[in-house]
Amino acid sequence: MWALAGVTLTPWRKYGLGMESGLAALRVLVVDDNAQMRSIVGTVLAAAGIRQLHYATGGRQGLKAVAAFKPDVCYVDCEMSDVNGLDFISAVRALDTAARQLPIIMLTGHSDLTHLNAARDRGVTEFLTKPVTARTILTRLQAVIDQPRPFIDTPAYVGPDRRRRRLAGGDAPKRRRTDSTDAFEL
Repeated sequence: MWALAGVTLTPWRKYGLGMESGLAALRVLVVDDNAQMRSIVGTVLAAAGIRQLHYATGGRQGLKAVAAFKPDVCYVDCEMSDVNGLDFISAVRALDTAARQLPIIMLTGHSDLTHLNAARDRGVTEFLTKPVTARTILTRLQAVIDQPRPFIDTPAYVGPDRRRRRLAGGDAPKRRRTDSTDAFEL
């Protein structure tokens, strides 16, 4: 267990190490046109043990950083002046590289269902509503590492599986028009 500002998180399985030493290996990109917000997110992540932080001041610079920095996780603001967060997500999901599956955590001041659905439909991994706390910044990061969702790549949607709840034994009800009873999963 590891604690930061009253936040207790368990060791992360992906790295097979305690959270602090595992986070030192993590590469995180923070894309936000607000310097104060970049500082808040970066300070929390650095205090948690992340040593490889890269900052982008807007969506265009963030897209270049995805290619050059090759982050493991990205925090991106929804409202930016050059390329907004939704278009950033779409651009990342359209890439022809492994970065297409980059876990993206969206920061936004809009918590309404319209914004949430728009981000989800573009392929966001996690959604984080402002004002943020150290706890929410770290729990979203923990979620993308400890509970990664399968990645879906179809002509209609590219991103993490939007269904969060899993029934035991994979007995989820068939609710889609395209679901057939003779289909099987690999």
